[in-house]
Amino acid sequence: MHTKAPIIRAIAQRDNAALAGIIRSVLTEFGAAREGTVFYDPTTDDLYSLFGTPSSSYVVAEQDGIVNGGCGIFPTSGLPHGYCELVKLYLLPEARGYGTGKELINQCINTAKETGYTHMYLETMPELNMAVGLYESCGFRYLPAPMGASGHYGCNIWMLKDL
Repeated sequence: MHTKAPIIRAIAQRDNAALAGIIRSVLTEFGAAREGTVFYDPTTDDLYSLFGTPSSSYVVAEQDGIVNGGCGIFPTSGLPHGYCELVKLYLLPEARGYGTGKELINQCINTAKETGYTHMYLETMPELNMAVGLYESCGFRYLPAPMGASGHYGCNIWMLKDL
């Protein structure tokens, strides 16, 4: 049981190893550690540098000094003007069920609006059904096909939210 709310802060270089470990452990936990997912992206090991890209942002949830998840926005190649992608929302099991995922998404939505984005796109997979329900509750709607060029051909659920 958490005694206080997590700290939500911008990613720091020191977070790279913890976040890569979280992403890969969550995908393994849900049976989704396969080609065509972020599990094998070379950028997963250096998210700090990746999110140095202009018009991108990544926030980390930290509980009692321990990084337990994060989420970001990214100007994915091939998306229409004004669209960003919600990316890399992963939480350790002990951080789930406390509203942290929703807080991370809301922070990303606010940052996206401040950055001038008008729409937020995401890609996921059925194995991550807990996240899919969260996305639905945050107002994302289903799309019939992918947008942009994320390279994540292992994802087969695509969603969009108007900002």
